[in-house]
Amino acid sequence: MTAELQFLEAWIPEKMEPGTVFLLEGPNSLGQGNNPFVAVLACPGCGTVGLITRRQLHGFETMICGGECCSAEFGFDGDNIRYRSVQ
Repeated sequence: MTAELQFLEAWIPEKMEPGTVFLLEGPNSLGQGNNPFVAVLACPGCGTVGLITRRQLHGFETMICGGECCSAEFGFDGDNIRYRSVQ
């Protein structure tokens, strides 16, 4: 199953719907030196907001939602969200 990412141009938390990404500006020292946090993502399953790394944003690493009621597993393929299939 896939869905499309939505990008926000300005930081407006009220507009962060599931699957929305806001790119952070400038160099970021949070996270690992070679893989810093570069964006804020609202989980495509539940809307929980969290930071994502450069490798996650470019589709090299998958993610698991950290929300209390959600355990969605997904990754990016270009501008599409690809959910991990149930095993």
